[in-house]
Amino acid sequence: MKLCASCMRCLVDRQEERVRGMGTEEDRDAFIKQVARIIGESSPQDSAPVLVERINEVYRGIFGPVTDYDKIKKEFNELMLSVEPDIRAAMAAGEDPLHTAFVYARVANYIDFGMASSVDKETLFQLLNEAAQDRMDEQVYARLLDDLGKADKMVYITDNCGEIVCDKLVVEEMQKRFPGLDLTVLVRGENTLNDATMEDAVQVGLCEVAKVTGNGCGVAGTPLAYVDEQTRRLLDEADVILAKGQGNFETMHGCGLNVYYSFLCKCDWFQQRFGMEKNKGMFVRERSQ
Repeated sequence: MKLCASCMRCLVDRQEERVRGMGTEEDRDAFIKQVARIIGESSPQDSAPVLVERINEVYRGIFGPVTDYDKIKKEFNELMLSVEPDIRAAMAAGEDPLHTAFVYARVANYIDFGMASSVDKETLFQLLNEAAQDRMDEQVYARLLDDLGKADKMVYITDNCGEIVCDKLVVEEMQKRFPGLDLTVLVRGENTLNDATMEDAVQVGLCEVAKVTGNGCGVAGTPLAYVDEQTRRLLDEADVILAKGQGNFETMHGCGLNVYYSFLCKCDWFQQRFGMEKNKGMFVRERSQ
């Protein structure tokens, strides 16, 4: 996705907030100048998540290690595991367990420390409580089911910790409905923000129900130019790809593959592009965008 003026402004604002009160004034000035340089020298295909990874290299050189989200990730994985029985009950009570799993997985996309310095648990639980009444776009969902019915290979790209618990439920239901589907789940190859990695997949039991692999890079998304050869081959050979979260949309939109995107609109740009209120869900297909 092309980096627009709104994203550039947001990048600078978020990085200024990030270092506010850290180091010396000279350190902060030098950092923001480097942020501006990275943005100014970016190529047309560079998305915001890709630039953040470059910015993190500058951050480490001036301020030291980036924030360690390990404790936070374990906390939100356990939190979502604690409500997993309730979500399973809602799935069993609904007419379409797969659809119900999808809406819960989309709501759990709220667990995103890349968009905010903290995640409000009260808001998360409110969104989860309302999820059973939520709906996926009916036409896009019907097209996905049709594609899955004809597909041999699928890649499911995860996004955040905690959210990955609901992704596990979606994967389980897809495998029940489409038993012949060769399904691979993709997580981040390196730690970045609170994004899900192999460690998270193991913690929530995802590796017990599906093939899981890292994408070979530490960008908070899935930029095809940065993932490893195995991941690129998986994506190129997939008949269907489902990508969770804004970061995957930002790094993959326009790739030309058969990608379905599921995410909450959590920033001004996404709200404006899709005409949605904050924290409302989207479910869109790449080839129709």
